[in-house]
Amino acid sequence: MENVTILGSTGSIGLSTLDVLAREPGRFQIYALTANTGVAEMFAQIEAVRPRFAVLRDAAAARELADKVKHAGFEETRVLAGERSLCDVASASEVDVVMAAIVGAAGLEPTLAAVNAGKKVLLANKEALVMAGRLFMEAVEKANAVLLPIDSEHNAIFQCLDDGSRRDLPAQGVRRILLTGSGGPFREVPTEALAGVTPDQACAHPNWSMGRKISVDSATMMNKGLELIEACWLFDTPPESIDVVIHPQSIIHSMVEYVDGSVLAQLGNPDMRTPIAHALAWPERIPSGVGSLDLITQGRLDFQAPDEDKFPCLRLAREAVTRGGTAAAVLNAANEVAVAAFLDGKLAFTAIPEIIERVMSIVAVVEPISLDDVKLADQQGRAAAEAELQALLPC
Repeated sequence: MENVTILGSTGSIGLSTLDVLAREPGRFQIYALTANTGVAEMFAQIEAVRPRFAVLRDAAAARELADKVKHAGFEETRVLAGERSLCDVASASEVDVVMAAIVGAAGLEPTLAAVNAGKKVLLANKEALVMAGRLFMEAVEKANAVLLPIDSEHNAIFQCLDDGSRRDLPAQGVRRILLTGSGGPFREVPTEALAGVTPDQACAHPNWSMGRKISVDSATMMNKGLELIEACWLFDTPPESIDVVIHPQSIIHSMVEYVDGSVLAQLGNPDMRTPIAHALAWPERIPSGVGSLDLITQGRLDFQAPDEDKFPCLRLAREAVTRGGTAAAVLNAANEVAVAAFLDGKLAFTAIPEIIERVMSIVAVVEPISLDDVKLADQQGRAAAEAELQALLPC
């Protein structure tokens, strides 16, 4: 029986993970569930699976949850609060597997805690690698942690490599990685119409069910840019060896091309339970609950090049990973501020990359020596983005 901690259990990845785990009750049990402020959602999960610990980052929300748990008589579950507690349940000696699914920079420290404890880490928090790629991968090596990608694209690449090995891809005969993306909800929308799109339109992804922040990132193609940065670190590959390919059907999740001309692809229905089940059981296979892929009904698979003029976030991400150092941490920080402002109705959709580009030109880039350097770059990026945002807002 393997003990599992889910960092971010009330989000879309967390919910899908709980669904997969419920199909293997004799193999996995829940050690801890964590979230930010969702009292009602977390209480429902406690009622369903009775974890040993439930952690909310927000202290006031945790107190409210603790009262509800006490009155319900769920004595087997202890409620904790704060980031330190998130790190504790990620690194506890009893834990075997950690699903790292906290969205954004907030997931960096708990995910690193799991890595430093040598856990099997299922990485759905791409920002951990975007912000602190070199430090993160050095920690994986030092602690002998097992790192398995959950993003459907990176999980597909992992499955297409020899024995899932991320080491020395040229020696494996790999010529390039083909990172696929749907193109988001505005792939066919004229560029001149993008300035007027609403948050609800941006969050209406044609293929995937995701949280609002990630959905906006998909609409701007920043999500693909962050995945490009993540792939560079996961597979120790320079950005020029990774091509982004728009594939509207989201059936091929990514491909690997070899020097002999072979191209291996991983296909499947667009459902995150497939990569989750793959990583949970790796190197074995377990049912995920995802239906069989019907290629006859699907009928066709289309591909096209991304339009980086229409979606400049992809270009900005490539520039950040090429620049190196803390550039990607600054990019990520500015993006999080800009996306939050867009979702709050304070910023036009097309202004998101404008703010990011200005911030990247303002904030100094350094080579991080420690996590403190990454945190400082994140803070500087956020502060610069807030200043740029205020300059755009009417007086």
